[in-house]
Amino acid sequence: MRQKAVLSVLSSLLLMLGMVLPPPANAEPTTAAIFLVRHAEKVEDSEDPELSGDGHQRAQALAYALKDAGIEQIYSTDYRRTRDTANPIAVLLQAPVEFYDPLELATLADRLRQSGQNALVVGHSNTTPELVALLGGDPGTEIDEESEYDRLYVVTLGTDGEVISVLLRYGRN
Repeated sequence: MRQKAVLSVLSSLLLMLGMVLPPPANAEPTTAAIFLVRHAEKVEDSEDPELSGDGHQRAQALAYALKDAGIEQIYSTDYRRTRDTANPIAVLLQAPVEFYDPLELATLADRLRQSGQNALVVGHSNTTPELVALLGGDPGTEIDEESEYDRLYVVTLGTDGEVISVLLRYGRN
C-alpha cells in the first residue's frame, strides 16, 4: 500500500514537471493532490500589500510549475497578495479563484478532502503550514516571515485515507 502512495506522489511531482507516469497495475486512484503555497513577495508591510516585482515573477513561476498538474480548483484568501499570487495560474487554466476564510481552515480541509479534486491553495506564512497539518501532512518548520516565499507543499490524499506530503521549492531564492 505504501508503494502505491509513493508512486502517486511521484506521479504528482512528474506532472508538475510536464511528465506523466502511468499508474501501476491494480493501483487505487489517488483521491486528490493538494498544492499549498504562501503568497509571493509583497511590497510593504501594510494591512493589504500588493506583490513586489519579485512576487509577480514568483507567481508566474508557480503558474508554470503547476500548469500541467491537473488542478481543478483554486482557493485563495481575499487579500491582494494572495489573489495576485493565484491569478496567473487562474488565467492560464481559465479557472475561477474561490475565496476562503483563513479563520476557517478546518472547514477548508474538510472541503478539500471531500472534493476529490486536485487543488491549489494560496495562503499565508501561518495558515499554510496549519492547513497542511489539518490535511494530515507534515508542515515542517515555521516559515520565515521575512524571507521565505518559495515553499510548495504537495499533500496527496489517498482513497484509503493515507496521506503523503512533500515539501518542494519553486521560483528563485
